[in-house]
Amino acid sequence: MARLVEHTASEPIEIKPQKRSVWVCACGLSRNFPLCDGSHRRTKDEPAGELARYNADGRRVDQGNA
Repeated sequence: MARLVEHTASEPIEIKPQKRSVWVCACGLSRNFPLCDGSHRRTKDEPAGELARYNADGRRVDQGNA
């Protein structure tokens, strides 16, 4: 299933109430959702506010080519 992601976050959200921090996905691309797996790194070159479409493998595709 393809997903349409509006790039509004460039890093995960840190939760600190435990002994070690927990990182929650903010980009919507993590294969370990809701936890961050580093997938947001693929979005670093995308302009903020732009819609990006990703296929089921987490690869960005052009609009209409999912």
